[in-house]
Amino acid sequence: MSTGGAGFSMLSFFSSFGVLIYLVLIGLSIYCLILFIRLAHRGIKALDIYINEKKDQNRY
Repeated sequence: MSTGGAGFSMLSFFSSFGVLIYLVLIGLSIYCLILFIRLAHRGIKALDIYINEKKDQNRY
């Protein structure tokens, strides 16, 4: 009498599927963090260029 065998395999499948989704979301969040850091780095460079140009204009 093994009535819970099929139910246990379905539970195991959904559990592993949930872990897979969790890992994918962690990967996507790390990727988004890297993109945000690169964007912030470019923004800081652009701000430095803008400030230097404004300083040069004030000299003349």
